[in-house]
Amino acid sequence: MLTLNEQEEKAIDKIVSAIADYIQIEPIQVAPASVLSFPGLEIRQHQRRVLQDGKDINLTRLEYSTLVLLASNPGIVLTKTQIFEAVWNMDSDSCQSSISTVICNLRKKIEPDSKNPTYIKTVLGVGYKFDIKIAGE
Repeated sequence: MLTLNEQEEKAIDKIVSAIADYIQIEPIQVAPASVLSFPGLEIRQHQRRVLQDGKDINLTRLEYSTLVLLASNPGIVLTKTQIFEAVWNMDSDSCQSSISTVICNLRKKIEPDSKNPTYIKTVLGVGYKFDIKIAGE
């Protein structure tokens, strides 16, 4: 697992943006499910609630939608463009910093240690994935 600081992640984002025009990207659709349950984290979609160890976590609309998208596709790497187009519902001309900010805020709210995330993993040069392998299992 490689961890990047904010400056390194921005440099990678610029590289990915530069080659994005040459890569074919398919849109991702969120399959509705009433409850997504993971060790220590529960997403009750029918109530629009997120619980961490039984406690409500307040998320913005973008944070919640990003979390649902990632958690609905566990283990699948989603590019920032795919996340942006699915959550923001628009083309992704300058999505890179928006996605990074939402992911950073989500990690601060749902991760036990936001510097060493267990749920939302960065896939270097590609995007993010929701990891279903929780430490200690």
